[in-house]
Amino acid sequence: MNETGYLLVTDTVPNDGSRDVTADLQRLIDENPNRTLFFPDGLYRISAPIITPADPTKSVSLKLADFAVIQADERWDSEEAMIRLGGSHPFNTIYVNGSNYSLSGGIIDGNSVASGVSIDSGRETAVRELAIKHTKIGLHIKHGANGNSSDADILGVHITGTGKPDSIGVLVESCDNTFSNMRIANVFYGVKFCQGAGGNALRYVHPLYTCDYTDYENCAAFMDLAGNNWYYICYGDQFGNGFRFGEHSGGCVLDGCMSYWYAARGEHQVALRCDGAFRSAVTNLKVGFRAAIENRAVLRTAKDGGGGFLQNLCLNHGEEATLGDETYRAYLRGTVL
Repeated sequence: MNETGYLLVTDTVPNDGSRDVTADLQRLIDENPNRTLFFPDGLYRISAPIITPADPTKSVSLKLADFAVIQADERWDSEEAMIRLGGSHPFNTIYVNGSNYSLSGGIIDGNSVASGVSIDSGRETAVRELAIKHTKIGLHIKHGANGNSSDADILGVHITGTGKPDSIGVLVESCDNTFSNMRIANVFYGVKFCQGAGGNALRYVHPLYTCDYTDYENCAAFMDLAGNNWYYICYGDQFGNGFRFGEHSGGCVLDGCMSYWYAARGEHQVALRCDGAFRSAVTNLKVGFRAAIENRAVLRTAKDGGGGFLQNLCLNHGEEATLGDETYRAYLRGTVL
């Protein structure tokens, strides 16, 4: 134990990467309910998922120093995430002390073979101020315990994927989560909401495309198959599609968001893409194209109608006159800035 009262992991577990510490860490979690486990700087190598309980009487929090690294062993052979929060003893309450367990700080390194962190059960789970590196799926919020509501709070989490077509920054299957101050890179989808995953709020989330442009016309900074989500100052950077909405997704609210391309690569630049009709309320959208690409559109829809609107659209100087697709005009309120 250190002076803060945390349970010091290195009292019993090496942090030099010399051996697999999966069983040691799991034992500490299982034998120390309602404690905060602190990981000093160093390398902790695991070969299987580390699982925390959702039951508030058994829950723990994991706190990593800034340069503490939990890394997947190259022999990793699991489809589950490295850290499974609420992965055992499923529970659904906000009224019992211990329901607000967390993971914070440090680095979760998937070593290009594993997914990073999942929230499997519980409510009020917090993931804060950490880096998730080289992962297939950076953060996965599974079906929520409370009628598909998870109420998770994600803050200051930065994710780097594997650069492959199956790499996703954040995969969300549940409702009522908040995502703030996030940067995501080297993934095909920055944030993907599955069907039924509505009621989520995103603020200052910035996915950046750094992959090899395979199937570029289908990648998206924000892939929303659910709808009914809120985006505030979110920034799709260099993805083929900034914001893409599924055929049956409900209307979303976007305010102060941006789709931007810094390089003339990929031959596809669409700020808002709808696989059905356009149903969203979009205000103060900034779009920055690269004119060397012919296939550009502010809005592209698969069906007419939908009742959505664009208000206070801001384009690069002179861009409006060069666009080949003017679908957005049917939904425009006011003028283009």
